[in-house]
Amino acid sequence: MDFTCTYASPLGDIELASNGEALIGLWFKGQKYDAATLSPTAQEKPGDSVLTQARAWLDAYFEGRDPGEIPPCAPRGSEFRQLVWAKLAEIPYGELVTYGDIAKAIEADTGKKRSARAVGGAVGHNPVSIILPCHRVVGASRSLTGYAGGIERKIALLKLEGVDMGTVTVPTKGTAL
Repeated sequence: MDFTCTYASPLGDIELASNGEALIGLWFKGQKYDAATLSPTAQEKPGDSVLTQARAWLDAYFEGRDPGEIPPCAPRGSEFRQLVWAKLAEIPYGELVTYGDIAKAIEADTGKKRSARAVGGAVGHNPVSIILPCHRVVGASRSLTGYAGGIERKIALLKLEGVDMGTVTVPTKGTAL
């Protein structure tokens, strides 16, 4: 059984989802792929211990502090996506990596060559955003490529973590840093 609750973040409402043992989802309401891996029989249960732990983590995060160890996560997806999402969990707070960096790390672990484009697809479908920090992944030229929650939120999350925004570029016209 899946359980959900809403978290009111400074960047908009977030839906959290748990299977009772681990976090399975964290989506900005209305974002691309919102709740894509959530069971249709999910029930609202704000008192779920995993959801309570995730809300505490998010409270610290949005206060501008490194919240430390992530809550238990069990995102649903293919074996390749699981490999990519595990690499996301290793990205330190306030640091950036490229899609190519992740592809090389997976190749080093598995012996199988993976493209940065394939990694990008998996990153884009990350069902536990922020906690599995897909916003910390940038293009090879340090460009802020897409973010399912919107490029403005990606920028806000990176600024919150103290990333020097002068070291990245935004390919979309009209987006202010």
